[in-house]
Amino acid sequence: MKPQLLRLTICLFLLMAGTYFSSSAQSKKVSFNTSSVVPGAEGTVKVKKDKNGNYAIDINIVNLAEPKGLTPPKKVYIVWMETAEKGIKSVGHINSSSSMFSKTKKASIETASSDKPVRIFVTAEDDNNVENPGTVVVLTTDSFW
Repeated sequence: MKPQLLRLTICLFLLMAGTYFSSSAQSKKVSFNTSSVVPGAEGTVKVKKDKNGNYAIDINIVNLAEPKGLTPPKKVYIVWMETAEKGIKSVGHINSSSSMFSKTKKASIETASSDKPVRIFVTAEDDNNVENPGTVVVLTTDSFW
């Protein structure tokens, strides 16, 4: 191989490797731990840092039973984010629904935060205006940074 072509090939390889590792370092995908409250529920959390320094958070859950079917019955699921800087804050509520063609219950929420999330968890609550998470933790991730 000619020296110029070899140098060009090496430069392209290093550029591609650098791009891959820098983008994968900015994105994290983790699964929720198995739930003892809703054992069939499964889900993932994808966190990606954007060019402005914000964190895009994409949460997808399947087989999440209706909160009114829990014992004791609840009214809503609330998604919480734990941050290193500001503690725990609510991300929003999540609803589980099925489509016309599938009985699989699916729930998702997308949000963004300027705070770096450390852990995401879902609680079942009696009211969607709670300021702090209750004790019924339905799903949780491990710390993912």
